[in-house]
Amino acid sequence: MPAPETVPKLFLNRFTVDKNAPFSRYLNRLEVEIGREDYRQLKRVELLEAPLPPGRFSEMEELTERILDSTQNLYNRDLLQNLQIRIYLEPETYRIYYRLPDKTVCFRPHWRETTLQHFFNTLPTATTDWQDCGRQLPGFSVRYLHDESGGALLLRRGEHRPDLPLLTATHGPYDPHTLEVTLLLLARDCGDTALINLGFAGREPLADESLALLRAWGIDLNPSNIDVIYPYVDRDGHPYCYKMERNLGRLVAELERPTPELLLDIHGCVGTSQEDHRIIVGLGGLPPYPVIDQLGRLEQSGETTLLFPHRALTHGLSFIRELSDEIYLQLCCQPDQCYQFAVLGRLQMVGRKISPKQDVASLLEGEERCYLPRENIRWLPGAGANALQRLEARKLQRDLLCLHVEIPTNIRRNMVLKYRELQIDSSLAASSL
Repeated sequence: MPAPETVPKLFLNRFTVDKNAPFSRYLNRLEVEIGREDYRQLKRVELLEAPLPPGRFSEMEELTERILDSTQNLYNRDLLQNLQIRIYLEPETYRIYYRLPDKTVCFRPHWRETTLQHFFNTLPTATTDWQDCGRQLPGFSVRYLHDESGGALLLRRGEHRPDLPLLTATHGPYDPHTLEVTLLLLARDCGDTALINLGFAGREPLADESLALLRAWGIDLNPSNIDVIYPYVDRDGHPYCYKMERNLGRLVAELERPTPELLLDIHGCVGTSQEDHRIIVGLGGLPPYPVIDQLGRLEQSGETTLLFPHRALTHGLSFIRELSDEIYLQLCCQPDQCYQFAVLGRLQMVGRKISPKQDVASLLEGEERCYLPRENIRWLPGAGANALQRLEARKLQRDLLCLHVEIPTNIRRNMVLKYRELQIDSSLAASSL
């Protein structure tokens, strides 16, 4: 398959769709088939009962050529062309329209709309001022920041706490329930401010229910690499999955708070089993590599490596303890010099050196889903987005520590329940006043 010039090599996936089995998944299998991540709330698909008014499409942004140029799924590309589908984005609502000769299909960003309704009781179509969160998150203010790719949600504490970190949920809808994890951490005094991506990166899986509807309407999309709905790259060729990292400085400025000393970047991962409760904290797997001496004191005892962390790292890990007692730290100081540490009760660490070439394997054939067979744990020291975030963070403050927090499915689901309990308690407290 020819590689689209606009897609970074890190995200190129080589696969060919069997036209005799067009509904087989070749990517996202770990999340959908094994992790059973719930993507039903991301997007909703609707067949419009009546044509849109004349001239409506002329008010939208047409994405057809950009999507055809950047998709890696040649089956879907051919399908769009054969069905004469034109693709449009309605900037105000962030809805996507498939315009066919005989019908129009709308993709609604359901998760985004639900999130905005939760805080604003409406769907803002432009940047808002700060407003009180009320019972949704007592003691905090919220603001919507509009952009061409779904915008972002900004949250800040009423009284600034410089000892608390900035929280980011940069993948937003793609990592289910990272929103609730972020809100729960804020409510538990584990964050001062937060930046939450409301837009799609272009590769979020479609739920089976939506695929079935499209199939009934004669649009037989292959579910692998769904980058033919929301585009993967912007008009300048920049991947949307890097939106928050690339604009970190501007987004932090919009919070109107001093530059933080600590950043917790909240992500979701699928563990090596359904019962996996181990949180992985990545400090970097690509340049700029972290300097181990700046993180703590390293001691070697045979094959065992001990790390006695400095105050900044200990401080950051203490907030993650709110989510799980099982925390592992992973990082690379050079391409062939990597480490994994188990974080002990007093936040001391014991682990070993990791050779990516010898110690790392893939959980799934055909997909680069790395793990360490010896410990049966995912290997997630931090990839391109993590590296870009650390680069941008250095521009804000040289010593700003970024912790890339990968949270397995079960923990995120439990955090949703705890956040809902918090919402109920807040509602009961408000009603008793």
